[in-house]
Amino acid sequence: MRTEAMLEGSAKTAPGHNGGTTRRTLAGKVIFHLRRDLLLYLMLIPVLAYYVIFVYKPMGGLAIAFQDYSLFKGIRGSEWVGFENFERFFRSPYFFRNLKNTVLMNVCQTLFAFPAPIILALMLNEVRNYAYKRWIQTLTYLPYFVSVVVVAGIVTNFLAPTNGFINIVLDKLGFDKIYFLTLPEMFRPIYIISFDIWQNIGIGAIIYIAALAGINPELYEAAGMDGAGRWRKMWNISLPGIMPTVLILLLLNISNFIQVGHEAIILLYQPVTYETADVFSTYAYRTGLAQGNYDLGAAVGLFTNTVGLVLVVIANWVSRRFAGNGLW
Repeated sequence: MRTEAMLEGSAKTAPGHNGGTTRRTLAGKVIFHLRRDLLLYLMLIPVLAYYVIFVYKPMGGLAIAFQDYSLFKGIRGSEWVGFENFERFFRSPYFFRNLKNTVLMNVCQTLFAFPAPIILALMLNEVRNYAYKRWIQTLTYLPYFVSVVVVAGIVTNFLAPTNGFINIVLDKLGFDKIYFLTLPEMFRPIYIISFDIWQNIGIGAIIYIAALAGINPELYEAAGMDGAGRWRKMWNISLPGIMPTVLILLLLNISNFIQVGHEAIILLYQPVTYETADVFSTYAYRTGLAQGNYDLGAAVGLFTNTVGLVLVVIANWVSRRFAGNGLW
């Protein structure tokens, strides 16, 4: 405190408050805070090191998107080709197919998977039996901790044409057995229901449950005194109370509007379902790693990330303009 007071005093008594004095004062304040919170700054070093080494340093590898990259010549020895890889990608017959599949997959996620945790949180908020509420929450959380590989295995066995549960039921009811994973029109519903809803609905509801806990209970009491029922309270108090959280998460979701995780799709799709299952991320994986076209795969990844950045900036501006909330 004494040192800070001395610094402030020196700033006030400095002749003319010129730029040099101001810089020295700021430097003194920085040194003061570094000495005071030295332990906290030391604890921050591993986190910063992680981001520098594993997040920002690999971004230099995006340069191969503008090269005729050779694994033996490396980035420094490979020939620069400008936007040639992007032109190859845009002119390929797979571009519009992947664009359509990626957009449709994200539209389905936004329409069906995004509201699911909100609905679950609102329903749980109305449950008055504490033990039953905790049991439901635990049951919905569990699939999140199951590996994507295990979930894909469960889905594959569940829909197996010979001994899968669904086909056994269909057989008992007198219908023909169906190999669902070979039907292109069935891939999107299977993916959305199994991975986006079943596996993530519980963990997604946690954020909304926390937001609901922050709503003033007196609002519910006042609404009850006015004769409002549970549905009216939910519609007029709970939903508006979590709306800022909903908007923030929707913005983050929009940033991935042209991206879909490739792990689950690669585990589920087959060449016969590429028509509806192949998206930008799986195409980049298949082209870049499986076929060795690293430069083309990097160009696809850079394109999708750039579009995602533009989308989130636009969505943030729209949200701040019309709803008053945004990421920044």
